[in-house]
Amino acid sequence: MILTPEYIFRKIECIHPDFLARQGIRALVLDVDNTLTGDNSQVLEDSVQAWLQEMRAAGISLTIVSNNTAGRVRPFAQRIGLDWVSLACKPLPLGLMIARHRLGVSKSQMAMVGDQIFADRMAAGLYGIRCLFLLPRTPHDKAGSVKFKRKFEPYWIQRYYHKGGKLYE
Repeated sequence: MILTPEYIFRKIECIHPDFLARQGIRALVLDVDNTLTGDNSQVLEDSVQAWLQEMRAAGISLTIVSNNTAGRVRPFAQRIGLDWVSLACKPLPLGLMIARHRLGVSKSQMAMVGDQIFADRMAAGLYGIRCLFLLPRTPHDKAGSVKFKRKFEPYWIQRYYHKGGKLYE
């Protein structure tokens, strides 16, 4: 169960404030690569910028937690006005603990948003919070370790659908 997603969204823009309200989620911890933007990109699409504004307007607290370096995460996070944790060591939950402390919410009020089963979903599961799992924004990954782990993700995604899960679009 720690690897099987609880929810799968086509992309981050498919997560809506009313869904979060029904779940009691007041804060989101966001991955960067293939979640908010393409892999290793500094470009934020207009639709993602609008989504961030929608979340802020709905009172949802947001922060970034990434396994990438500060040199990658800091300029991106600062440009979009979010606090951030780099070198988070996901799937270990250390970055999520830091984020929760900064956000000032209980575990039941926060969720991880990311595109990797063996980093984002597993970190959320180990920490005891929900994960709003996303299909990757782009079909390719540059890091060899991510490419390797992607080969094992279809099994867990199929388990989600086999248990009656749906794709939120």
